[in-house]
Amino acid sequence: MLSAQRDPILVPEVSQDDVQVQQGFTGTELLLFGAILDPTGARAGRDYDIVVVLKGPTEPIALREKARVGGIWVNADSTAFQSAPSFFAVASSRPIGEIVDERTAAIYELGLDYLQLSPTGAIDPEEQARFTAGLVDLRSRQGLYKQVTDGVQISEQVLYQARISLPSNVQTGTYTAETFAITRGRVIASAVAEVEVRKVGFERFVEVFSERQSLLYGLLAVLMSVGMGWVAGRLFALI
Repeated sequence: MLSAQRDPILVPEVSQDDVQVQQGFTGTELLLFGAILDPTGARAGRDYDIVVVLKGPTEPIALREKARVGGIWVNADSTAFQSAPSFFAVASSRPIGEIVDERTAAIYELGLDYLQLSPTGAIDPEEQARFTAGLVDLRSRQGLYKQVTDGVQISEQVLYQARISLPSNVQTGTYTAETFAITRGRVIASAVAEVEVRKVGFERFVEVFSERQSLLYGLLAVLMSVGMGWVAGRLFALI
């Protein structure tokens, strides 16, 4: 009697699925953990690697390249992408190049080198690669894009855990944490968990007010700026 061996399943969990951003928020650390089991519920029983990809909400973005002309920095070439993740982090049990080939890494976006961005118009592939690298470098320095090659710990080929920090400047919205189990260069299982990042308290009030009453919000912002400037001027006049 012949029986086909079925691929195992992933059971992912997140330490907190609701991150609240309020005044004084300095960032937080997410613990992404879980287990890999065969369809009967027992331990999978074979060697595998784990890669976790955490993505923030996507947004359109325009990039401008600076060039030095006559000793002055001016805007040169520019391009725009239809959607770019506001946050992108990859944690893996080993370096990605030791786990999968480049084709597989590109399909599943397993790493900053394989981030897929869609330009809004026709663009030369080399130019697109240059702007993509520029975006990755910029957001890496802002703490919004990161990759940790030894960021996943696996226990007895059953349990795994990864820690990914969210900086204070994260965008609100729904974040997706996709976990991949990989063996012999093949993705054998994947699962997705979601994390909601939202503003609360006064920050939430300001956000909602600016969205629903944009004109009034703009007028109030101008009045506040003028008022603060007037107060500052009076204070300096008294010194």
